[in-house]
Amino acid sequence: MFSGIVEELGKVKRISRSARGALLEIAAQKTLQDTKIGQSIAVNGACLTVVELKKDYFVFEVMPETLKGTNLGLLKIGEQVNLERSLKVGERISGHFVTGHIDCVGLVRRKGLRNGNLEFVIAVPASFTRYCLPKGSVSLDGISLTLADKRNDTFSVYIIPHTLKNTTLSFKGPSDKLNVEFDILAKYNP
Repeated sequence: MFSGIVEELGKVKRISRSARGALLEIAAQKTLQDTKIGQSIAVNGACLTVVELKKDYFVFEVMPETLKGTNLGLLKIGEQVNLERSLKVGERISGHFVTGHIDCVGLVRRKGLRNGNLEFVIAVPASFTRYCLPKGSVSLDGISLTLADKRNDTFSVYIIPHTLKNTTLSFKGPSDKLNVEFDILAKYNP
């Protein structure tokens, strides 16, 4: 379980693909602290298990289903990713409950100013729009955000400067793909 508050940007160091999926090496600093083999780290919002730890990077084994159902299969060496360690009992939850189980991959349709604020418009498959609840929570690449508006197969979120500066959203634009996890409460409350 995560909160959607990105702790740091990691960098893809190496990707070794095979029929069994991929080994993904991510360089990091802060999120390596106190992390042990077997623990979960959200990488662009997808919950991955640490299978190996080195001085300055993690190694994750990524299954074929995860590569297909997330944007992790599109990663390139040198690309930055959002990282968050799992929640600890007794810590504050500054975002919302994020499971790390990606619902779908959304497509950035628009990134631009609207009424003086930075807006991202995200398209998702029609079967997921029922979870787009205005003022509800949504996780984009592991970032806890508030859903502002819904139109047909798109929804919008507004990004504050702090979030833009400290996440991969500063590098994202139209046609980029983002991991989307809808609010767990929206999914399980009819």
